[in-house]
Amino acid sequence: MALYVYSITATGHPRRLDGLSGVGSGPAPLRTVTTGPLCAVVSDVSEEIRPKRRDLLAHQEVQERLMADGPVLPLRFGYTAADEPTVLRVLEESEDGYLTALRRVEGCAEYHVRAFQEDEEPLLRRILQDSPEAGDLQRRIRTGDSDPQLPLALGERVAREVQARQEALASQLAEALLPFAREHVTHPPAGNDFLNLSLLVPDERKDAFLTARESLARDVDGGGAGLRFAGPLPPYSFV
Repeated sequence: MALYVYSITATGHPRRLDGLSGVGSGPAPLRTVTTGPLCAVVSDVSEEIRPKRRDLLAHQEVQERLMADGPVLPLRFGYTAADEPTVLRVLEESEDGYLTALRRVEGCAEYHVRAFQEDEEPLLRRILQDSPEAGDLQRRIRTGDSDPQLPLALGERVAREVQARQEALASQLAEALLPFAREHVTHPPAGNDFLNLSLLVPDERKDAFLTARESLARDVDGGGAGLRFAGPLPPYSFV
């Protein structure tokens, strides 16, 4: 029978799984597959697991329960293995890498930071005030200049300024936050985000990080930008 794999821990991890249920329409009990110094937390599945709310929550609850008691390498939702020998083989073949990763994330949690443009109006007004070229193009359009290229030129100029300013703000935010992290991963921004950053923050730096987070959120608020923070999370980005 196929196995759904939730995470990898060291054999010394307590793995308190009582009361938790696995994924799937007929959830099987959680159990462990162990070889040498490593364990995989799994449950039997007989169906394709889709990202339904109930299963997403069950997956995340396992990670959070394990994370509360020690380092854990959480697998992304949906990872399955053909059978128990397959899981054992992967653990054995990648033993050194998994043990190194467990040491790396020990005593840490992941925090996810997104910076986004919540309201473009303050930024656009500032660009038109600060940029002589953009301001001149806007004045020519408003005074009736019939050059058909003017709107396109203004749009391109403003777009370049928006990108440059967002990149500069993203760099400033990252520079302020990275000293709190043991490691970081920069993800491609999506939608109206211009910064998508995962930080591996040691527990002893957590309070200072949260204080800095609140200060930065206040600082960016006046420019129409916003910050979204998530965490503490299992260290998905660092497995």
